[in-house]
Amino acid sequence: MSEPARPDVPPQSEQQPDGAPAQAPARGMRALAGEEFSAAQAIGGVRGLVEAVLPGLVFVVAFVISTPNLVIPLVASVVSALVLVVARLVQRTPVTQALGGLLGIAIGVVWAWTSGEAENYYAGGLLLNAGYLVVLLGSILIRRPAVGYVVEALRAGLTPEAVKAQAEAGASPFAALTGWRDDPAKMRTYGQATWLWVGLFALRLAVKTPLYFAGDIAWLGTFHLLLGVPLWALVLYLTWYVVRRPKVQAPA
Repeated sequence: MSEPARPDVPPQSEQQPDGAPAQAPARGMRALAGEEFSAAQAIGGVRGLVEAVLPGLVFVVAFVISTPNLVIPLVASVVSALVLVVARLVQRTPVTQALGGLLGIAIGVVWAWTSGEAENYYAGGLLLNAGYLVVLLGSILIRRPAVGYVVEALRAGLTPEAVKAQAEAGASPFAALTGWRDDPAKMRTYGQATWLWVGLFALRLAVKTPLYFAGDIAWLGTFHLLLGVPLWALVLYLTWYVVRRPKVQAPA
């Protein structure tokens, strides 16, 4: 799929046969509430993929070339992340995704720098994956599958502004987050979808944790990239497929 001309501007809506504008596929987790799914749009197009992958790729390549010098790969990784942020600032496009990547890189760099161990560049990510795994498994065990809350919140449009407006009107802004638990079909659907994310984080930990303790930076960095955006996009699509609403057939 080709990248939109402006990665941060949604493509123009197409007209459906009945004249109503078709909603463009959303980005990130918001794609779970969409009528259609686009993997390219979900990850932010080519630019989003580059922003997610480049700093980690630069670190691995620089480390392999400069071993055992740890300074060069750390500096190169930070510089690449900063370049991505500056590029967005110059083009006056939203910097949220690039800044998020820079923050993640900064945590890894500080950890690796202070410890003197290159593998600690990935330690924060491993801990974060472990945390997500525990929370998601816990939500399944207590019969409150986490994906259900995410999808229902997105479908209800529970932005901070919407929550505040409903609260001021005297309505419960979180009613949509609990009603689905009385529907056995939805409980089953959201449980299956949550297991998909459990599998994602479990697979990452199963592959990367032994490499982390072995200090095998080349393979650790390689699987960090392979099990990053590509796997995330696949699981996001599978989740959308499981939880999507059935299309209503137009009357003849």
